[in-house]
Amino acid sequence: MTGRINAAAERNKDPILRVLDRFLPQQGTVLEIASGTGQHVAYFAAAHSSLTWQPTDVNAELFESIAAHVEEAGVSNVLPAAMLDVTRDQWPVSSADAVICINMIHISPWETTSGLFAGAGRLLSDGDRILLYGPFRRDGRHTASSNEAFDASLRARNASWGVRDMEAVVQTAQTAGFDAEEIIEMPANNFCLVFDKRG
Repeated sequence: MTGRINAAAERNKDPILRVLDRFLPQQGTVLEIASGTGQHVAYFAAAHSSLTWQPTDVNAELFESIAAHVEEAGVSNVLPAAMLDVTRDQWPVSSADAVICINMIHISPWETTSGLFAGAGRLLSDGDRILLYGPFRRDGRHTASSNEAFDASLRARNASWGVRDMEAVVQTAQTAGFDAEEIIEMPANNFCLVFDKRG
């Protein structure tokens, strides 16, 4: 069994891991939303073996790939992948100590962003964090011409997709009880947004 390979995931896993090194708890459970191929969760779990990792995705066809990458990494701290649609009130996990979500909100309807924060708000305790990674617009403008072209291609595929305004994401997070702790510029015109649950 061989896991699927996403080239972008290979390129960005190390920069993202350096951010996770700063913000993840020392112990507990990390819920990964939209795990995709499983490359990230297997890599992060190997680097943070004291944490339990829960991969999820809305597409069950990816579960085999996730399992393959976990097996190849030789890690035992990753739970079986679970089906998760963030827009639903019922999630397959009852608690977590951190949530990470990489490259999801621009390739899904806006309702997934509000659903993501609403669900994370139910799971996380005060001071716990949610970390997002991906491209964002700032002050109503794209940060690079390549992001503008990417946004156009996304909207051509599905009118409900698109690179989101960072300020709108921050506002949605605040409404759900999260404060923006840090905004980190990443390679290839991406960002990590770190939010903590308001105490």
